[in-house]
Amino acid sequence: MKLFQRKKQQLEDLKASFGKIKEEDYDFESISKYHNRKDNSGYFQVISEKTCNDLDFEQLFQFLDRTTSKVGQQHLYHRLRCLSRDNATLETMERLVQRFQKEEDLRLDTQYLLTKLTDPEACYIADLFQTDYKKPPQWYFVIPLLSLTNVISLVLSFFMPQYLLIVLVVTIANLIIHYWNKRNVYEYITSIPQLLRMYKVAKSLLTKIPESEPTNLPHILANMNNVRNKMSIFKLESGILDDMKAISDTLFELVKIVFLVEPIVLFKVLNQLEDKKEEIEVVHTFIGTLDTAISIASLRKGLDNFCRPTITGPQKRLEAITCVHPLMEQCVPNSIALHDTSMLLTGSNMSGKTTFIRTIGINVLTALTINTCFAESFTLPRLRLYSAIRITDDLMNDRSYYFEEVVTIKEMMAQGGKEVQNLFLLDELYKGTNTIERISGGKAVLSYLNQGNNIVMVSTHDVELTDLLNQEYMLSHFTESVSDRTIDFDYKLKPGRLTSRNAIKILEMNDYPAEVIREARELAEEMDEKKMLLAN
Repeated sequence: MKLFQRKKQQLEDLKASFGKIKEEDYDFESISKYHNRKDNSGYFQVISEKTCNDLDFEQLFQFLDRTTSKVGQQHLYHRLRCLSRDNATLETMERLVQRFQKEEDLRLDTQYLLTKLTDPEACYIADLFQTDYKKPPQWYFVIPLLSLTNVISLVLSFFMPQYLLIVLVVTIANLIIHYWNKRNVYEYITSIPQLLRMYKVAKSLLTKIPESEPTNLPHILANMNNVRNKMSIFKLESGILDDMKAISDTLFELVKIVFLVEPIVLFKVLNQLEDKKEEIEVVHTFIGTLDTAISIASLRKGLDNFCRPTITGPQKRLEAITCVHPLMEQCVPNSIALHDTSMLLTGSNMSGKTTFIRTIGINVLTALTINTCFAESFTLPRLRLYSAIRITDDLMNDRSYYFEEVVTIKEMMAQGGKEVQNLFLLDELYKGTNTIERISGGKAVLSYLNQGNNIVMVSTHDVELTDLLNQEYMLSHFTESVSDRTIDFDYKLKPGRLTSRNAIKILEMNDYPAEVIREARELAEEMDEKKMLLAN
């Protein structure tokens, strides 16, 4: 009865939480290790750590993540870091998402089963197919001999009690080996019990969704029965470790010592699992895929406005209608339409330039990974995503801000010359150097990056760039309204270049000395006059 009530309560909690942001602590080291160790060479692109940092990926992940299990969490992280080469993966996921949206009972039953894998230790399942196993020592042949010696001696002792002396001597040696082996057992004390639980969950899920891919899944699950009983020893050991105050089963521990059960079973299990690594990964992916699909369905449920993107063939086109940044409450929506051009964005300080660039980057990422955008509509080609938004000095390697910027943009240029289509996001190009070289170098680089079907979105304070690039880039800007003591931003994207400035006004609003403000304005006016004379 209590079990039934507990399940009923869990189902009610799952139903109530659908569409809502999770409240939990995130251990990104554990979440990301599945992705970091996986062979990702077959993907269209693996999003770099640099771009992840620029797009505030960890905060984005916490918003997007509505998974139930740790396995699903690892798979969602991996999916968001890897762009596929075609739409097949997105279409397969989309079918699952829509099914879970329509069939609430199926979704709740699936989530209930996935709750069996919410323990942080479930993150270690991936170790069993992504890492090398412990190998038995060269002297391992001694272990079964000692075990067999005690078996025979114990039997013979019923007829000749003096054989108990042999049992005692051998047991002393076995005791040393037993506790030497404990270190090996502890390496798998978390992963193997969770593996058993994962297989049990997978078998139950397969009864709910029998048409699941791959088609050989039932055969893979059946094969695990051959090794499941041997792995039960890890369940017992794990239970003891989970509650150090509990009284251990002394008799069973003694049996394991006398007959060296643990090292014999451990290395036999590892040997069998070695041949099942691919199968374990298949089951892991099966569970992770279902959980990710439910997570996407839950995300969409909680959004006021979203769309599925339109992914076109190769063309220099990116359109977004009422696009927003998902991490900003009451974000002002903006729209863009780039056709055979890129965007050069000017704007006052704090007006929203960088946020808008990030908004487009995040929506491109989610479009190509989870088929979901935070917009009324979003159209884009399949492209790779690169950014140079948040750059800092690399003090450990004695590299300046400017040098870091140079290296980052050089990597972009290396990609820009290839046939693959790219989206380049840049904020304040070469702001680590002097004005003349910043403008001249920036113009040359932006022209280079804009070649072919590449799309560039760049923000700048250098209005000179708008004159140099107005034939290659669509000019847009953000601006503000200024009163005596306030500056109000509407965060709306506007066509054309910025014609107003607010930097000195902000100094004045923050009560800088009057003589500083006066001198700054006089110098600015003089520089503007010189610039106009040179232009004429």
